[in-house]
Amino acid sequence: MESQIVLGILGTASVASVLVYVLKGLLDQIPDLIRSWRRVVREARTLRRGAAAGPDETGASPADPGNRRTPS
Repeated sequence: MESQIVLGILGTASVASVLVYVLKGLLDQIPDLIRSWRRVVREARTLRRGAAAGPDETGASPADPGNRRTPS
């Protein structure tokens, strides 16, 4: 009877430990997920503004990746 109680306690503790480890891993990924989401939203807004502005004097759209200028 005592060994069953000890095994139950050890089993419960190990399950709780694994759950905490998994939860920590998930929580560690949240900042990167938020950064990626903000980047997607920013790019979508840029593309939307570029599409609304229309093509520039070269005929290329401002949202066209081939039209990007390198910073000097």
